[in-house]
Amino acid sequence: MTGPRVKPQAAGPARVPGGAPGAGSRPAPPGTVRGSGAGSAAGGREGGRFRFAPPGRRTVLIALVLATVLLGGGTWVVYGSPLLRANRVTVHGTRDLTADQVVRAARVPLGGALVSVDTGAVRRRLLAALPRIDHVSVRRSWPHTVDVTVTERVAAAAIRTSGGWTEVDRNGVRFATVPRVPAGVPLLRLTPTAASLRQFGTTGLLHAAIEVAAALPESVRARATGIQVGSYDGITVELSGGRRVMWGSPEQGPAKAAVLAALLKAQPGAVRYDVSAPTAPAAAGS
Repeated sequence: MTGPRVKPQAAGPARVPGGAPGAGSRPAPPGTVRGSGAGSAAGGREGGRFRFAPPGRRTVLIALVLATVLLGGGTWVVYGSPLLRANRVTVHGTRDLTADQVVRAARVPLGGALVSVDTGAVRRRLLAALPRIDHVSVRRSWPHTVDVTVTERVAAAAIRTSGGWTEVDRNGVRFATVPRVPAGVPLLRLTPTAASLRQFGTTGLLHAAIEVAAALPESVRARATGIQVGSYDGITVELSGGRRVMWGSPEQGPAKAAVLAALLKAQPGAVRYDVSAPTAPAAAGS
């Protein structure tokens, strides 16, 4: 009696002892982990590759609620909490101005959230209301303070006006009018010729005189009582004791200043000095 036939099966790829694939096998692609069974574990492997299950709906809802609470709480702390309100203004750097003048001109809204204070607007209000301020810095100082630091203009000269004496800085900016002659500041007198006035104008001659005043050495500026402008290249510096310095034009200011300082030291008894040509200075009188 003949038994059932067994259908021969094709031989699989031979394996070399030690686990190395035989000649007919294909190596697994890099990063592939061979699994021992079909199917996948949750958040584990499927088809030989790792797969991560997406978070459930409940997890997403909890995360959204927490984010909303944190965001809302942080917003309240910054904008609504009394912990971070603007309660005061501090002022630094004043010389002729008072802190009270700066505070009034700044008009910082106190009592609200410090983060809501518009520092740019405060700065613009200060520059518009107080021309004496040259530069100003406004910043928030947590948790309650707005810090204002000002740099005031320095008078290089003064001009006689109907309201008193107008101070002018080294850039020619007229920033304040005072009732008395400012101490240690030369007075400008513009007496230009018609030709010079037509060519340079009052503003040009004023800037020329300011440039001369700014170029004076510190030791000389303290003794300068006036600067007379007859023309652009005919500027005279008046010193205490009736002494006069023919300065000429505002060009070569540093060289003229150095020569004048040397002349005053070498011939302190002279009453007339000429540095209009700094390479050929002169001193005369006694």
